[in-house]
Parts: sequence; structure tokens; C-alpha cells
Amino acid sequence: MAEVRALLFDVFGTLVDWRTAIAREARALLGARGVAVDWEAFADAWRDQYQPAMEEIRSGRVPFSRLDALHRRNLDIVLDRFELNHIDEPTRTDLNFAWHRLDAWPDVALGLERLRVRFRVAPCSNGNISLMVDLARHNGFLWDAILGAEVARDYKPRPIVYLSSAAAFDCAPEQTMMVAAHSSDLAAAAQAGLRTAFVARPDERGPGRGERRAAVPVDLQVENLLELADRLDCP
Repeated sequence: MAEVRALLFDVFGTLVDWRTAIAREARALLGARGVAVDWEAFADAWRDQYQPAMEEIRSGRVPFSRLDALHRRNLDIVLDRFELNHIDEPTRTDLNFAWHRLDAWPDVALGLERLRVRFRVAPCSNGNISLMVDLARHNGFLWDAILGAEVARDYKPRPIVYLSSAAAFDCAPEQTMMVAAHSSDLAAAAQAGLRTAFVARPDERGPGRGERRAAVPVDLQVENLLELADRLDCP
């Protein structure tokens, strides 16, 4: 690991618990308007639209647009599916920004602080820059840059997202490590030449419904960011 100079982080699921926060925010905003649904199922349904929406852009069928816009389109789809078409525009707008208010897993803020002592650190997320800034301010993350999809004008797992993020730090791919809780993300990063670290988030999609172990070869496999800091000799 001596040559690694920069760490890039997946965010949704790896650093923040999207499911709990989205269910909570939907309950608060829609429940106040008399709606009663399975809030965790609502969060899952919204998240399930994530990859199909990005694939429209990755395939070249539609021009690049920021994740906030995709989340809003996906919200309208999910509200229709849950027969909630009566929800007004201001409520939809507020609910869409719930993605800017997600809470971090307990180990993340301190883990990032320790890792930043030795490495340049940045998100390499499909989230747009303003979303990443709001999550950082909400959770006390201190980044050296905000990188990822909006900089690359494409979405992971396209190689350009990883490579442009490494290049932004003047790092070769092999000098850059992608940190994520998703095997598919790490497989794509490794294919682009990056080093990889898997962080277990076994409860990402509900109890026992996240990845506990990497399903692909990785350079490091840890339980949380504090263990990653230990493995990388960070004070």
C-alpha cells in the first residue's frame, strides 16, 4: 500500500445510511399529510429506480443530468406506484432534498478524520457536488475535494468516473484506492486500475440485507473505516 496517495469513497450505503433517513423523512413529510405506507418499502422502491435512471445516461440514450434531477424523476415514479399522485409540488421538492440530509454510519466521521492525516480524500460518488457538500456539512466530513459523476459527466461504474477522480489528485490509478461497500463498484474500480478496499455494511438495505463480505477480489477488507485507518497505519 506504500504507493497509495489518495482514497476515493463511495457515499450512499458506504458512508451514509440512506434507507433509515429516507424512510424517516418520508414518514415525517408524507405522514403529516395523512399518508400511511410501509416507509422502508417506500425508501427501497425509490432507491431501486437509481440504477435504471443512470443507465439511461451511461448508455447514451439521454444527456447527462445531475443526480438531484434523477432522484426527482424517480420520486414521481414511486409516488405514482404508491398511488400518491395528490402530493403537491412543494412537498415533492422538500422530500427530494431528503437525500441531502442522510446520516452517516457511526464510524465514518472519525474514520475519515484519521485517514485524511496520511491520504488525500474525496467522495467518488454518483451524487452531484451540492449534494455531497450538504452531506459533508450535515455529518462533519472534511474532504480535500468533491469528485465523482458531476466532474466526469458520467456515472459509475463507467471507467471515466474513477480515472478522472484519480487524475484530479495528480495520481495514477494504482496510486488511488477506491473504498466502497459494494462489490460491483470495487470490481469496476479495479478494472480501471485502482486499488480497492471493501467496507462491510451488512444492514444497508435493512437488517442483514447488505454486503458483509466482498464478492470480488479486493486489496483490503474491513468492518468499518476505523479498521481501515488501522490497516493503513493512520494515527
